[in-house]
Parts: sequence; C-alpha cells; structure tokens
Amino acid sequence: MASHKNVTTESLGVKILLIGAACTVLTFFLLMPLIAVFLEAFRQGAEVFVKALTEPAAMSAIKLTLLTAAITVPFNAVFGLAAAWLVTKFRFPGRSILVSLIDLPFAVSPVIAGLVWMLIFGSKGWFGPWLDAHDMQVVFDTPGIIIATIFVTFPFVARELIPLMETQGTDEEEAAVTLGAHGWQIFRRVTLPNIKWGLLYGILLCNARAMGEFGAVSVVSGHIRGKTNTLPLQVEVLYNEYQSSAAFACASLLALLALVTLIVKDVIERYAGHAGSKGH
Repeated sequence: MASHKNVTTESLGVKILLIGAACTVLTFFLLMPLIAVFLEAFRQGAEVFVKALTEPAAMSAIKLTLLTAAITVPFNAVFGLAAAWLVTKFRFPGRSILVSLIDLPFAVSPVIAGLVWMLIFGSKGWFGPWLDAHDMQVVFDTPGIIIATIFVTFPFVARELIPLMETQGTDEEEAAVTLGAHGWQIFRRVTLPNIKWGLLYGILLCNARAMGEFGAVSVVSGHIRGKTNTLPLQVEVLYNEYQSSAAFACASLLALLALVTLIVKDVIERYAGHAGSKGH
C-alpha cells in the first residue's frame, strides 16, 4: 500500500489555523442552523411537534412531496442513463449542444423555470386555451409541480454518470460486441455494473433536490393549501402565519432528509471506493 506523504510545507501553526477556520465556518453556517431547526421544532414539546406533522394540510404536503419525488426520480434516472449512454458511447453532430442543454437547469433560476412553465401551460399561455377547452389543468395542480421538479432536477443523474462513463471508456463494451453480445446484454452485464455507484449517487442527489425544491414549485403551485403545497411551501405558509414551531417541525423533516442524504452519500462513496480498490 502506498504511503501518504506530506505535500505541503506549511508549519504546524498554519495548519492548525486553517483547520480551525474551516471548523468555525462549518459550525457557524451549517451545524448551528441545523441544531436550531431541531431545537425550535421541539421547543413547545413533542405533542406540538407531532400535531404539526399530522394535521391535514401538513399530511397533504408530505404526500404531495413524496408523490412528486416518486415520479421525478425514476424519470430522471432513466433520462440520465440514456443521456450518459448517448453522450459517452457515440459521436454525433450536436453532441456538445446536448451536453450544454443538460446543464441548463443549473444555469437558470428555478423561479425563471417556474415562470416558463406558466407561460406554456398557464391560462394565458401557449397551451392554456386548449387545456381549458379539454377541462385539463397543469399549473396550480399536481402535474405542474411534477413538471417543474423534473426540469430543475434532471441534470443530477446525467451529470454524475457522464464523467464516470467517459473515464471508463468503451473498451469493455467493444470486447463484449466482439464476443457476440447485443445492446441490452452489454448494458446489463457490462455498463450497469460499472456505473451502479455513480447511478445511486445521482439518484440520491436528485431525490434530495426534488423533495426540497422551492422556487419553481412555488411559482406553478398556486399555494393552494391542502392541495398544491409541498413540504417546503408548507414551511413558508406556517412561518408567514407566525406558527414558528409548526414551521420548524415541518422543516425538521427536510433537515432530517439532508442528514440521511449525507449518511447514504458517505456509505455509497465508501462502497464505491472499496469496489474500485478491489477492481485494481
């Protein structure tokens, strides 16, 4: 096993100062707010906490958040796999444009994304009159929330897989072709085992963002309490109504999701690193 050597020449005092500064920043900007959320959530006792999470509007928000994630994450997982496969295994005109378009939601404000869907599906939008004529509603309803969430989250899986698959190259797939394997066999037995940890990591990030999305969903939801409010929107509504304990109770679920995400992320990275070391 290769030994770890110091690659810096800073003195011990400088190292302690840098580590202390990093820990101070992390404590002030990350740890303290996280602790404050849970303290405020339980400030009036566990009974108030449970009541805030079980009242009808909160239950509706939780169900809508889970439904949105349940549809968004599989959709983006399939899209990310297809996009990564296409971009990394083939060369075609417009490839660089496709890669840039995948990154578009990272560059566009979620609020702008929500406004775009309002322009397309709103009552005064491009398809609004047709939707009204057929008694169909997209914005201010669940479909609009799902569409907006898909838009802001679809790069996550693809962006995890594309660099990974580019690094792996196509040697193993080409070898499988020479042995007579067809496309599905190559994907299932060669490509997918090599990218499974990256795929899981992308799905994890996509799920966390889908459940925590606020900007785009806020625009297209209409803030209809008990119908189109997701959990982040429910937090805003409760806080604006000066129900701070209830707001922080709902926020604690999102904070808990963040903690679970970090734990699962660490587990995935450890397993991926272990699998990579065994492969070499």
